[in-house]
Amino acid sequence: MALNKELLEILACPKCKGDLELTEKEDGLICYNCKLVYPIKEEIPIMLIEEVIKLEDYEKQG
Repeated sequence: MALNKELLEILACPKCKGDLELTEKEDGLICYNCKLVYPIKEEIPIMLIEEVIKLEDYEKQG
């Protein structure tokens, strides 16, 4: 799964407007300020707060 690097540079967390970082598995975008992960489904970042996963829950999924 390849997320366009230019897209990643312009995306911001909808909650705090902070920077996002791609997860190791490239299946989500992490906001370390909010401790949230926005999932990526079919190469599309889902930037809805309703769809967000808490970082600690994401890390438990392994």
